[in-house]
Amino acid sequence: MAGEARHVLVIEDDVETAEQLVDCLKTSGYEVDVAFDGEEGLRRGLAPGYAVMTVDRMLPRIDGIEVIRRLREEGIATPALILSALGEIDDRVRGLRAGGDDYLVKPFASKEMLARVDALTRRSATVVKETILRVGDLEIDLLTRIARRRGHKMNLLPREFQLLEYLVRNVGQVVSRAMLLQHVWDLHFDPTTNVIDVYVGRVRRKIDSNQAYPLIHTVRGVGFCLRAPE
Repeated sequence: MAGEARHVLVIEDDVETAEQLVDCLKTSGYEVDVAFDGEEGLRRGLAPGYAVMTVDRMLPRIDGIEVIRRLREEGIATPALILSALGEIDDRVRGLRAGGDDYLVKPFASKEMLARVDALTRRSATVVKETILRVGDLEIDLLTRIARRRGHKMNLLPREFQLLEYLVRNVGQVVSRAMLLQHVWDLHFDPTTNVIDVYVGRVRRKIDSNQAYPLIHTVRGVGFCLRAPE
């Protein structure tokens, strides 16, 4: 794996432990970023691109379990390995229920920590594969609900994202206005409104403006089709 598939975020307030984690991970070919408190860890964790994060249980400013809980609330699915000196069953359960994916009690062997990070990295690659849809240079992330073209983020409202997702899932197929009303608005009749055309126009301006080629095409008298040039 390369690039973001080998990028790990270490959230650890103990400098010596952080250095040991970084050295071990880098020696194994990982790219590593470090946050030394929960607040910084939360901020960094919201950024895309991390395959795995290791999270210390007891952090200043924001507790490690709270960091994971807030990231999950924001739709961040990056696998999290909790590192903690607290080994009681109840504490492990709290960490896993908050959204942690694995739990390792300190002190631990570097080889075991690395093996667990490797396992979570493989899981992360599967998650990314299943939750990111691509058409041409367009990429939509179903977890973070973010769309990008050539790496540039598009600011879509929730309904706009739903409309774009439906078009992407039906790439190359003509989608009628009635189909969009049913699957995006959950309406099973035509309320004689131009809401579809208004929303398609908004999404088209955000997705296709100033781009090398258009993705959203109007099929006169029928509906719309999202496709990229071959």
